[in-house]
Amino acid sequence: LGVSGEAAALLLARKGWRVAVVDRALRGSHSERAGRLEVAGIKVFSGQSVLPPGDWSLAVVSPGVSAESAWVRQLAACGAEVISELELGYRNCRAELLAVTGTNGKSTLVKLLHEMLTAGGLRSALAGNYGIPLCDVAEASSELDWVVTEVSSFQLELVKEFRPRVGILLNVQPDHLDRHGSMDEYAAIKGRLFSRMGKGDIAIIPGGGSCGGIAVAGSCEKVIKFGGDGNADVFYDADGHRIAGMVGGVSLNIAVSGTGFDNPVTGQTAAAAAAAAVCCGVGSGEIGAALSDFRFDPHRMEYCGCRGGVRFVNDSKATNLAAMAAGIEMCGGVVRLIAGGELKEKSAGFVKEVLAKHTVCVYLIGSCAGYLESVWCDVAQCRQCGSLENAVKQAWREAVEGDVILLSPGCASFDQFRSYKERGSRFKKLVEEIGYED
Repeated sequence: LGVSGEAAALLLARKGWRVAVVDRALRGSHSERAGRLEVAGIKVFSGQSVLPPGDWSLAVVSPGVSAESAWVRQLAACGAEVISELELGYRNCRAELLAVTGTNGKSTLVKLLHEMLTAGGLRSALAGNYGIPLCDVAEASSELDWVVTEVSSFQLELVKEFRPRVGILLNVQPDHLDRHGSMDEYAAIKGRLFSRMGKGDIAIIPGGGSCGGIAVAGSCEKVIKFGGDGNADVFYDADGHRIAGMVGGVSLNIAVSGTGFDNPVTGQTAAAAAAAAVCCGVGSGEIGAALSDFRFDPHRMEYCGCRGGVRFVNDSKATNLAAMAAGIEMCGGVVRLIAGGELKEKSAGFVKEVLAKHTVCVYLIGSCAGYLESVWCDVAQCRQCGSLENAVKQAWREAVEGDVILLSPGCASFDQFRSYKERGSRFKKLVEEIGYED
């Protein structure tokens, strides 16, 4: 009974299916949504510990439910076809699909792609893990040229026919291992983005070894590599402050100086986007305009002002350590890092090189603070702060002109906040309360 569950149920009901929705949660937590579904003739079973009786032929599983759950296994054993909401949306989509997966940076990339396609005069819509279920977009998609879809590993667990026209793998780094078990399994699930692709389809992948062992060359007609050096087809040129390269006979030389893409992290995101946009028929002028006009989503490297020569940046959306490392590198200065929460990874050691190179102090919060200090204390000064309020106060007290106070937790927020958005909003409020601005 989440957003994607509602979208899937309503789409099926409109197509004449007999639909029931089942959720373990009590009705009070989703009564408004349940009411909308019942008005549409859909049965709602709340607070369930068992599946409702019935000879079900199709089960659409929420991304929040593991493919290994007892309910999923029970439905499959009874002969029901079990798919994800993403798969259902794809089966009903009538526009070309441009799909993006990866560990970090997906939302930025799909938003940028949508704006590039729109700048090029194409009819584009956003969907998927970005916040708009593909099932909500699918039925009206015949009026579109492209649906740009953010795809998570959870959504890919139960795809079967899903086949984008253009598929992008942005990166593969440790994340969600509590659900997927190992990096090999996580990478294999990410690879399902390409598993049905073939003649006429295009894969865009990292050129620098961040594919996690995923092989796509055999499944797609064309494979384009992006990266941070001239060995890729399209690349971010740090010295020239530009996106350069060649795609399908189109030469790219797009300036990114003064934009949020003039750094080694988002510069590669821009390179991937430029490659995809060219494949969709967008010119380099429109690509450059979209890069210049782009505004990052809240809570992802969001500039929150400058106090006494100290910059504050809200990167609360960094809920894994790889995203945290990327945020640190994007700051381009001396960083006072606020980190901690509910750790997703089994080990925090792989970010130590970035911490040693860029941070002057780490201010730790949340349930994993003690563990993080034990792993990081040999490369970075660590302070146990407990709460976000204490961390901001202490970082500000010790900061000097030129420092960056960065909230990039590298962890989920649920030990202290309802969401990363609430955590980021609280950080911004604390910055405002410091009291004066340059």
